[in-house]
Amino acid sequence: MPAGSSPKRERQYEHIKESELDRGVGEDRAEEIAARTVNKERARAGESRTASRTSTRDMSSGERGGRRSGKGAQGPTYDQLYNEARQRGIHGRSDMNKEQLQRALDKKK
Repeated sequence: MPAGSSPKRERQYEHIKESELDRGVGEDRAEEIAARTVNKERARAGESRTASRTSTRDMSSGERGGRRSGKGAQGPTYDQLYNEARQRGIHGRSDMNKEQLQRALDKKK
């Protein structure tokens, strides 16, 4: 955490870090996730000196809730699978549904 962070942000950092550790994420990765999340929230609240457009205009970390990670209960999104299939040159991908894309990608590995 940056020097001079508020006690609220320190608590938020520790809470996120502990949550990540409970999920089985390594120590370094948990610290990185916590720091990035708290820094983004600080930028959105105007508590940091500099802030990127992404930090201030994008949806909040809490609202996003891992939507972009592709590692949730339902796995990667259709769009993520489609893009990976395109990169790997899988033919017929535009006619495939999510499950078919996943199977085709698994075969191609």
